[in-house]
Parts: sequence; structure tokens; C-alpha cells
Amino acid sequence: MRFQDLLVYQKSFSLAMRIFEMTKSFPKEEMYSLTDQIRCSSRSVPANIAEAYRKRVYPKNFHSKLTDSDAENSETQVWLEFSFKCNYINATVYNELLNESNEVGKLINYMILNPQKFGVTI
Repeated sequence: MRFQDLLVYQKSFSLAMRIFEMTKSFPKEEMYSLTDQIRCSSRSVPANIAEAYRKRVYPKNFHSKLTDSDAENSETQVWLEFSFKCNYINATVYNELLNESNEVGKLINYMILNPQKFGVTI
């Protein structure tokens, strides 16, 4: 199996792409702050999942990369909240993206709690 076949990778990649598209409409003064931050953290989620999957022969590395991914997902939620509170996105978009992020978080935690299902030998 390729890491691209993992549901959690697909959902986190899709979320990062939605966030990228959404931030195109952010004010120019946010380009080097909020826009960069939310793009970076959202892209780190699938990147860390890919690294975790490749490092699954090393259980501690697998766990470490997944917890990094989970942390980046949480950071993305903070930036989504700032985006909403600054009126850059409406409540509907905020709730949709937050729900997607929560789903990604649950999938990451499933991987953390069930490493053997992803080829990790303990």
C-alpha cells in the first residue's frame, strides 16, 4: 500500500487544498502571517502522515510523526478560528473545515492507537 492510499492522507490532503483555495481571498496584509501559517500547518498534516507511514518499521518514529501530524492539525484549527473571528470566512465554511479537521484528527488518533494495522510491529 502507498501512503496516498490511506484515508487519513487523502482527507488531510483534501483539507489542505481547500484551505489553500480559501486563503486566496484573504487580505494582502495577511500574506506573511495568517495565510502562510494556515497553509503551512495544514500542509504539514499529510506530509507528516506520509513520513510516519514510511517510518512504520520504527515504532517510535511512526508514533512521533503521527503526533506531529496531530499537533499540526490542531494548529490548523487555531488558524481557522482566527480566520473566522477576523471575518475572512463565514460560519458555514468555518464549521465545514473544522469538522473535516476533527475527522482527520480522529483518523490520526486511530493510527496512533492501532499501529499494528498499519504494518508496525511492536
